[in-house]
Amino acid sequence: MDAPLASLERKVEQIIALCETLRAENRRLREQIGALEEEKRGLMERMTTARTRLEGLIDKLPAE
Repeated sequence: MDAPLASLERKVEQIIALCETLRAENRRLREQIGALEEEKRGLMERMTTARTRLEGLIDKLPAE
């Protein structure tokens, strides 16, 4: 009678451990997403700046 209960207890402990692992991984992934989104915003700003500068340089080129 104790064997099924012990087996169930081990399974519940495994599920709890897996849940904790998944929560930690989820937290790390959310942090990584935040960092990547911030990097993306910075790169987009740099592209906009570069585009503006290139358009300004093109406007200064003599017409053919």
